Amino acid sequence: MQGELLRDLLITTKDGDWGEDGPRPELVPYRVVRGADFPAVRLGETSGIPLRYLDAKTVHRRTLQSNDIIIETAGGNRDRPTGRTLFISERLTRSTDHPLTCASFCRFLRVDPTKAIPAYVFWYLQYLYACGYMWQHQVQHTGIARFQYTKFAETTSIHLPDSHIQTAISDLLNALDQKIELNRSANETLEKIAQTLFKSWFVGIDDQKLKKDWSLHQLGELCEIGRGASPRPIQQYMGGTIPWIKIADATAADGPFIFETAEHVTVKGAEKSVHVLPGDLILSNSATCGLPVFADLEGFIHDGWLYFRNLRLISQLYLYHVLKEISEHLIQIADGSVQKNLNTGLVKNQQVVVPPEHLLAAFDDAVKPMFDLIRDNGRQSRTLAALRDMLLPKLITGDISLRQGESIVEAHI
Repeated sequence: MQGELLRDLLITTKDGDWGEDGPRPELVPYRVVRGADFPAVRLGETSGIPLRYLDAKTVHRRTLQSNDIIIETAGGNRDRPTGRTLFISERLTRSTDHPLTCASFCRFLRVDPTKAIPAYVFWYLQYLYACGYMWQHQVQHTGIARFQYTKFAETTSIHLPDSHIQTAISDLLNALDQKIELNRSANETLEKIAQTLFKSWFVGIDDQKLKKDWSLHQLGELCEIGRGASPRPIQQYMGGTIPWIKIADATAADGPFIFETAEHVTVKGAEKSVHVLPGDLILSNSATCGLPVFADLEGFIHDGWLYFRNLRLISQLYLYHVLKEISEHLIQIADGSVQKNLNTGLVKNQQVVVPPEHLLAAFDDAVKPMFDLIRDNGRQSRTLAALRDMLLPKLITGDISLRQGESIVEAHI
């Protein structure tokens, strides 16, 4: 292997000047990628990224191209330093509705393909981030954590094996990412099918049906609804080994199941909280209100969650879709102008249509296999992500051979 300074592997580009927000004849609309947009862009979702307008005379200087790498230069915290990277794939540049550029708190790197394989440089930067190398390039500036990109590029060596090895390592790690993305896309489709089925069967029921085998009940009549509990002060009970389910775990799960938690509570903290088991249905009732999810682990929930147990006349999958259907309404009735909080009593009082038993059973028979597959895909993606994170440093440093890495991946895909 040989080491090359990162700066020597790059094609020099110049930033263009931003125009004013809003359309003018000489300005061109762009999707401006920020560090916060990295997760969405990795999934190929760019429609929610803000549009800004760039002077047409300099637009070519800021247009992101296939194989570019974005590096975040500000906005980290004590748990997540700046310096995260994002690879711009050819598929992404083909599918986006507007050309992409990056925000001022990011830089983009354009690797010279005659000097290194761009995807390999991206994975190498991912390796440097994962092993903590980026910390030495962090500085605090006016209260914001910033990444010293220039110093980083001028002092960081990239060790380059032969180009065919670079390509093979990149392809191997990309294959894991692509399988994770396929699972995510499949799960999204399955959820949409289930929600469409629910809407077509159960939403918009008229009075005539209610007079027959259908009925209307308050949600509190159909199940036990309770609130989680938080030990106080919470900081004294953190750092244990017992999963502590937070709202952020649900929003990060990218689906209806929570497989893992970012934080853990002590035994004494758990004794002051509420226990949930795999398969339990819970609903966020503060901050991001009205988000129903299933726990796929044993853990404990704080008072920002509601739980639903001892269901009568309805099934768990039916209730999940009811909660999804009324989520916007729950947000609207939540208390608080800044920090939303759902009152347990208000949730109990929600009117729920109860279908005939045979129709409910038919819905469960149709939807349960979908949710079983969604759960299994999610579990597999979690395993693949852990495998990718394990293989990355070993392949970069040569601790395992490429052939060994390929054998490990083949066993899981």
